[in-house]
Amino acid sequence: MAETGASPLPPPPPARSPLARAEHFVWLTARVLEQRRFAYHFLDGGADAVETALAAYRNEDEGYGHALEPDLRGPLSQPLHTGHALRVLDSIGRCGGRRVERLCGYLTSVSTADGALPAVRRGRRDYPTAPFVPVLDDPPSELLATGPVVGLLHRNEVWHAWLFRATDFCWQAVESLEKSHPYEIEAAVAFLDSAADRPRAEASADRLGRLVREQRLAALNPERLEAYPVAPGYAPGEHHFPHDYARTPDSLARAWFTDEEMARSLDHLADEQQEDGGWPIRWRQWAPGVALECRPMVTIEALRTLRAYGRPIG
Repeated sequence: MAETGASPLPPPPPARSPLARAEHFVWLTARVLEQRRFAYHFLDGGADAVETALAAYRNEDEGYGHALEPDLRGPLSQPLHTGHALRVLDSIGRCGGRRVERLCGYLTSVSTADGALPAVRRGRRDYPTAPFVPVLDDPPSELLATGPVVGLLHRNEVWHAWLFRATDFCWQAVESLEKSHPYEIEAAVAFLDSAADRPRAEASADRLGRLVREQRLAALNPERLEAYPVAPGYAPGEHHFPHDYARTPDSLARAWFTDEEMARSLDHLADEQQEDGGWPIRWRQWAPGVALECRPMVTIEALRTLRAYGRPIG
């Protein structure tokens, strides 16, 4: 974690499992939402507690705000916050019903002319936002914001009028990708992994896998990171690895990498756990509080990925 002038976090007790060390870190640093998510995924906690914590970020327009996605501060509902909320609901098996129907109404209200989502919409008042998140008066449609949302709704068999044009946008955006960057590819994978047209999704994923390797968008050897360029605008050292694209073995992106490449990637992920029990964030750290809020989120996802691939976490 970058130097912030604060004292370092106290380390967890020695000689404990990765999960126990991470639990110490989460109770020490995390927001209530991440505490309850950790309890749900690893300590037999209940889904109701997660949903209650998530509800604190919901606004009257049925969108989500209040820095749910920590790089966007302030109370305003934003598409990126809503995508984050859907990921949380999906992870606890609650991505459906009237709650998600109302959320789709919010998505409809903030869509661009072509029916897709911008990443960030300008409000009547500006709030602090990460410098790498552009805030425009007329924001364009973004695969980065739309792909994961559409994918999650299809995955959970949610049907809403908003989805038709948004799905068409995602297909067009994914199939026209040429020069790209890791976060955009990850958004494409999130869409393709749950798209209804499986032959089309598999063909698109195969093409994207070749693009990822040709453009060296995945660091295939963590011991030689200098051989892999960091995308323009990314932080120094903000590499992406095979496990970032294929977060579970059943992802279409898993076929992009050999068993040896994936094993090295997972070894690297396990080795990234820090002395305080948490995992680091690799993107640009622009405010101390934001970094502190993000690390528990990254820690939970690291543990979920390792467990999905059968790696021991304790």
